[in-house]
Amino acid sequence: MNASGVVYTATDATPTSTPEAGMIRQVLAYNPQLMLVRHNFVKGWVGARHSHPHHQMVYVVRGHILFEAEGKSWNMRAGDSVVVDGSLDHQASALEDSEVLDIFTPYREDYA
Repeated sequence: MNASGVVYTATDATPTSTPEAGMIRQVLAYNPQLMLVRHNFVKGWVGARHSHPHHQMVYVVRGHILFEAEGKSWNMRAGDSVVVDGSLDHQASALEDSEVLDIFTPYREDYA
């Protein structure tokens, strides 16, 4: 994290991690209020149902995911988005190889 008021991130200089099989995570930029994260999912990946105190915005760049929250599910494709309030249980799975951008507020210390 940069102490200045502007945070610039070159995608090719940002490391990736594989927190679970079928998922590649890349934290692109953040400050204490916001965090931008790219996730790439392999077809067949199923994320654990979970919650966190952060509000989350999900934007599908490419592919097809199933997103579930509050007993509802949405088939999301490129260009689709959803906002999830903090502390709400949710889950995603990849129906195709997919790329998703997640924005969290405040930033996720566990990802930083």
